[in-house]
Order: sequence, then structure tokens, then C-alpha cells
Amino acid sequence: MNLHLIHDVPDGLTRRARSFVGTHGVKVDVRPVEGHRQWWLERDIPAAVIDRMVAFQERWGGLLLPPAPRYDGGPKYLDPDSPEGSDSEGWWFEAGMQRTAVPYSFMIGPSGEFGIHTDRWTPLHVTVEGWVESLALAHHASMWARQVTKLVGDDVDGIDLDGYEPVREVMGLADTWWRGTDSLVAVYSGEAESLSFPRGRVALIYSGLDEWGLRGGVESGDS
Repeated sequence: MNLHLIHDVPDGLTRRARSFVGTHGVKVDVRPVEGHRQWWLERDIPAAVIDRMVAFQERWGGLLLPPAPRYDGGPKYLDPDSPEGSDSEGWWFEAGMQRTAVPYSFMIGPSGEFGIHTDRWTPLHVTVEGWVESLALAHHASMWARQVTKLVGDDVDGIDLDGYEPVREVMGLADTWWRGTDSLVAVYSGEAESLSFPRGRVALIYSGLDEWGLRGGVESGDS
């Protein structure tokens, strides 16, 4: 596997995420999905779906980031493959191979959502940018928090989020982040929903944060 430094961080990210990708990310060589276009067309994959995969690869292909706190680290690196679906239900494609043997695939949904797919589709973030933002925020919060507390299953429901605001840049769906006066809370519900496994729901509370720890230089509306 050939690794390369990143010289062109994708736009549309906060300053925190751009710094995270540029500092901690690398690129691996990937094969252009365009070379499979005819093979997929012959198997009734719509051209528009292949176009989406090509665009995804041009923007994110080969990006390898540090592992996520959940989902056994997330995709090893981002690269599209394995389109599946129908015109009535919509079309998905693989976002990147798993790092470990998990019972789901990381997929990009019909509307561009990033999520996991087993027998059911569970979108985690509205876009792949939201997934990258969540990785950047987890890395930042873990460095600056004085304490990190993990809650599992029903204990997650006991978290009092009154006075907290949603962290908008992660564009959370099944997974969300919340910002308080001195703490950040990450709630990961994807595995619980996708696998019908309530104890798969996990919250990480990063406490003892100052203003830099809470935002990492990202101001309201920054993107």
C-alpha cells in the first residue's frame, strides 16, 4: 500500500476538520471506479449511480484517517464500491472497506448520507463530511478533556442534555454530538438501531473542557 501526504484537503469542512485531515490523514492509491463503468452498466446499475461513485472517489477516494471511537474504527479508508439498490428504493454504494470483521458495511445512502447497512439501512450522518467532522471532534475532545466517561445501553437515557446545543457540523442522524458549558457529549446509536441491539448504544462524555476544548477554534457557523 502506497501512502501519500495530503496536499488538497476537501473543502466544505470546518477549520478543525481541515486541520485534522491535513495533519493526521494520508492518501492511499486506489483504482479508478470509472474503469468498472461498462461492467456495472451491463448489470443494470444506472449511470447516475456510477457518476455518484466517481464523484465520491474524486473527492474522498483513498483518504485514510485515524480510527473512530466506535464501529471498530470505521472504514479503513474511503473508496466507493459495490453499488446496490433499486430505482424504487434508491441506490447505495460502499464507502470503504471495514478495518475489522464487523457485521455491517459502511455505505453512502441514496441522498448522500454516511451510514451502516446490515439487513436495514441506518444513516449516521447527513453527509460523509459529517462523519469526518465527528472523527475530528472526537480526536480533539479526547486530547483536551480532563475526564472521559463512557455510558452504555439504558444508562445513556440518563444523560441530562438540558442546556446543551447540538454540534451542527457533524450533521448527526443516528449519531449526534452535543455541546454544553464545559463538556461535549457524543451519542452513538447506529449499531443499536441497525442490529436491534440496545446495549450497542454508547455515549462518551468529554468533561472539563475550556472554550478551546469545546470548539477547537471553530466558531458558530464556521464551515
